[in-house]
Amino acid sequence: MKKLNGLKLNHRKNTEDSATIDFPVPAKVKIPMSMNMGAPCIPLVKVGDTVTVGQKIGDTDAPFSVPIHSSVSGKVTALSDYQTVGGAVCKAVEIETDGMQTVSDEVKPPQITDKESFLKAVRESGSCGLGGAGFPTHIKLNPKQAIDTLVINAAECEPYITADYREMIENADDIIGGVKLVMSMLGIKFCKLAIEANKPKAIENFTEMAKNDDAIDIVTLPSSYPQGAEKVIIYNTTGRIVMEGQLPADTGVIVLNVSTCAFLYRYSKDGMPLVTRRLTVDGNAVGEPKNIRAAIGTPFRAILEYCKTDLDSVIKLIGGGPMMGMSIPDADMPVVKTSNALLAIKTYDERKTSSCIRCGRCVRVCPLGLMPADIDRAYKIRDIDELRKLKVLLCMNCGSCTYVCPANRKLAETNQLAKSIIPRK
Repeated sequence: MKKLNGLKLNHRKNTEDSATIDFPVPAKVKIPMSMNMGAPCIPLVKVGDTVTVGQKIGDTDAPFSVPIHSSVSGKVTALSDYQTVGGAVCKAVEIETDGMQTVSDEVKPPQITDKESFLKAVRESGSCGLGGAGFPTHIKLNPKQAIDTLVINAAECEPYITADYREMIENADDIIGGVKLVMSMLGIKFCKLAIEANKPKAIENFTEMAKNDDAIDIVTLPSSYPQGAEKVIIYNTTGRIVMEGQLPADTGVIVLNVSTCAFLYRYSKDGMPLVTRRLTVDGNAVGEPKNIRAAIGTPFRAILEYCKTDLDSVIKLIGGGPMMGMSIPDADMPVVKTSNALLAIKTYDERKTSSCIRCGRCVRVCPLGLMPADIDRAYKIRDIDELRKLKVLLCMNCGSCTYVCPANRKLAETNQLAKSIIPRK
């Protein structure tokens, strides 16, 4: 089967052999009430309250959301206003830790007997997509459509990031356990566990683990970017096309990040909700790149200092990978559920923008066959009809077009702006 277009990047997987290190409990944490797609939570605690690890400290009646739990034990010192990387404002619970890490009485294995109890447990776990998007997992696992295939996204195609790879190396049994749990509870017949070719140890290990299970197929994908994008990985593993306006479930597929899958299995066994996050710390300002498991709410500054980062030299902090990550405006911002990497950059090549030379590189590299240069022109004149014809709403903002543009035009950024001016139903 022909694979979709993509980029050949220098993957810079400097930390692939760096085992996960548990970061010491910080003196203080700040836990935002919005860490996933959907409605923010309302704090369930007040200043002066004592909290314990795994205790629910935020929730909402809104269906498209997940609860938030304390990652530490200690005392609530403030309920502050917090601005997320995306610009939204929510409340944050600030906790002074006591160093004891006392586990809450609320933490106990969930009673899972059927699909309904499983989905309830998934919501109570606080799970959202750990690949970076933060889509509530219980919503994803409860589509209206019939699902026959589960795709486990273990591509991890962004440069630098190795957090999912370490999950595969360190917790392979949890991943397989999570696959079987989801398939059993949702009645899914087949699973495609998709891994990029630059992870041969993981491929060999999972191939051996699944050799006697006809329902689980280990798929080796070319090492290209954006191999892990949802529409791309669905096509490259199943041959199915997610059309404009469709969800993966419309093609009979659910895509689940590999670390999310492993977490669900662990939660089903011990009942500990999502209170820690593994993230890769790297970049040319980082003296000792590592994979760190930190309590949610831990300040990025503390982690950077732990990794011997020259903070005075840093000119850019990126949450996530260099292609689709978000700029971090303040090193004191906290680790959140969707934190899978922290890149500290002190030097980079910033080219000047010039006129489009109509070379067509952006078209050839786009996995979805879009025409970014034409979208750029239509956006400038606010031609809504033309933007619709050019299918700009299909753009997943992978940044491939910007990366290859010899004129250094901000094509991916323009695509996002163009999508924002099209009226939605």
